[in-house]
Amino acid sequence: MTQLIDSGWLSTARRVESPNYDERPQDTEIDLLVVHGISLPPRQYGGPEIEAFFCNCLAVDEHPYFAGIAAVQVSAHFLIRRDGELVQFVALGNRAWHAGQSCFNGRECCNNFSIGIELEGCDDEAYEIAQYERLAELCCVLMNNYPGITSERVVGHSDIAPGRKTDPGQAFDWNYFRRLLAGEKR
Repeated sequence: MTQLIDSGWLSTARRVESPNYDERPQDTEIDLLVVHGISLPPRQYGGPEIEAFFCNCLAVDEHPYFAGIAAVQVSAHFLIRRDGELVQFVALGNRAWHAGQSCFNGRECCNNFSIGIELEGCDDEAYEIAQYERLAELCCVLMNNYPGITSERVVGHSDIAPGRKTDPGQAFDWNYFRRLLAGEKR
């Protein structure tokens, strides 16, 4: 499948623009991919809540959990749904608000130089094969467009914010994902 990037938007992704982004620092090279896990409400999949959350439209009265997060302004560049659907929220040249307080190889503020990819899921429930396949495909496209991103520079949120974040969690099969990224089949 051919995927083109036009003005920072991937041609094969469904576009849902989030207001939660800003400009990257001038002359910043994008050279890191951060894999996250999210489900809203926790452990529930397939609904519109993640998109609403990233667009500051989460209905607080729909679930008790939402009251504690509704005022939080976050986003990611991409979301990969359980069925493999790819949604893009922020243009790649802009800084999405996904990593928070973070550090990679001594560099603080990972949002400045990274692309955030959310997987619909949670730390201790297996992710779907369609998600791994879409993630590997997306990573290859991004690596081809951003030479500073190598397979060693695809990390979990837990790697850049240890002790604060645990996603994508122990259920994420890094070995399987790395095999897919290297071009191996199931």
